[in-house]
Amino acid sequence: MEKEIKKLSRKNFLSWGAGITSLLVLPSFFRTKKKKEPEKVKMLTQDGQLVEIAIENIPAKKGKIKSADIHTWVNKKTSSL
Repeated sequence: MEKEIKKLSRKNFLSWGAGITSLLVLPSFFRTKKKKEPEKVKMLTQDGQLVEIAIENIPAKKGKIKSADIHTWVNKKTSSL
């Protein structure tokens, strides 16, 4: 009773490799993605209210404010009190 040793052919090797790989990749398709809430920043409005704004809604253009604008903003705020 001799046991026959079967050689693993290239075709069988590739098909087994593809099957194992597909089983390892399969769980990633069923994983649900968690949606993150956008980061929010608290900012003060001109009328003195504290509001939360999503960072993505703030414009990326960063211009320098003029001192005259600051003074007029302060004057508007104090005159409404």
